[in-house]
Amino acid sequence: MSAVAERALELAECAWRAAEADEADAVAHLEESGFARFAASEVHQPTLISDETVTLRVARNGKVGCAVTNRTDDDGLREAARRAAEAADSARPDPDYPGLQEPTGVPEVEGYDAATAALTPQDQAALAAAAIEAAPAYGLYGYFTSGVTQLAVSSSTGHAASQTMSDASVLAIAASDEESGYAEATSWKASDLDPAAVAREAAEKAARTKGAVEIEAGTHAAVLEPYAFSELLWYFGFSSLNALACLEGRSYFSGRIGEQVFHESFNMVDDGFAPQGLPKAFDFEGVPKQRVEIIENGVAKDVVWDRRTAKRASGDRTSTGHALSAPAQGFGPLPLNLSVSGGSLSRDDLVERVDNGIYVTRLHYLGVVDPREGIITGMTRDGTFKIEGGKVTTPLVNLRFTTSFPKLAETLLGLGNDVELVNRSDFYDERYPFGTLVPTVATEAFTIVGTGSGPGL
Repeated sequence: MSAVAERALELAECAWRAAEADEADAVAHLEESGFARFAASEVHQPTLISDETVTLRVARNGKVGCAVTNRTDDDGLREAARRAAEAADSARPDPDYPGLQEPTGVPEVEGYDAATAALTPQDQAALAAAAIEAAPAYGLYGYFTSGVTQLAVSSSTGHAASQTMSDASVLAIAASDEESGYAEATSWKASDLDPAAVAREAAEKAARTKGAVEIEAGTHAAVLEPYAFSELLWYFGFSSLNALACLEGRSYFSGRIGEQVFHESFNMVDDGFAPQGLPKAFDFEGVPKQRVEIIENGVAKDVVWDRRTAKRASGDRTSTGHALSAPAQGFGPLPLNLSVSGGSLSRDDLVERVDNGIYVTRLHYLGVVDPREGIITGMTRDGTFKIEGGKVTTPLVNLRFTTSFPKLAETLLGLGNDVELVNRSDFYDERYPFGTLVPTVATEAFTIVGTGSGPGL
């Protein structure tokens, strides 16, 4: 075990041992990372982060409280224990509290690369510069980031688990006043990334967006690149593939498990073990991850579970290893490793199948309008085009959509053979790399409700 891993487990154990409780557990989240942000083709905001965060949960007389701290000396941990106990004492009894995970082994997974963890600020800046140099015709906006994260869980039951993760991402928006294009790439190995290629992809997309026109509102056939499809899938996932939402009747899957809900070619799992993703061995309670079959040949099979929702469901239901940290468990379990199987078609093949419709690079400003029906709204951005006669043609202004994800997935015209890992972390809180593995998709049903500004700054 590395010194970092030992440090994380030591912190977690020290935290729960400081608590006065019937039982307690703690999560230690350690991060060493760096950002090289760039704007107008200049690196303008290098950021280095070194952080230790501990989340302590205690149970006292049937009531649960938690506290979070990044003061990880003995005094800081004792103060966190005092605050967690105070929170428990002032809480109501928690009938859904399932107790703590009993000692169990966790699987070995990939997801750590020593070379990525060793990247220096100078390395990160050089990789950002490689992106900038590859797109000289545009102002380039975005970042290169890499880091190493250590997650450890320890509890008064004797359970202990730890995992070291590395990750790297590059994002580029090439833009002028009237043009913009987008591209990104992510991996747990920085050597898998080519920042220059990402920048060229963004610049090539931008060059096709000048002179954008409007389009009539309505339901259109569409091709969605992995960036766009990943965004839709993530919003559908947290609102409908979550056992708490399902149990409370807020999910599209509520009452539909076992039914044909999507096109028969649609297959989806949540798989923390997939080495081409961002692998995870266990969740924030230390429960080992399970591969969950969510959609099989269009049939709804299951959602993801944590120990709370498993207890609430009763019967023989158990956690699938998808718990969030204690302060966030009110959201329910989340599917952080979604993977949609690809098909056999190229992007050109998918465009031909659409024949007449729209082509969408990415989406932003999304929101869930009706989780029970899977309706999501947002805007297209940085590369939206008409498809005419099976070819991508005229650039379009940014479009407002309010569309049904289930309808989109029910009326698939094809799935691409280009399954890609798309980053879903926003890097605003403690670093926890996760993403989706998704193909390009073609569908008959993407509903446009209005238009916005043109591409560009």
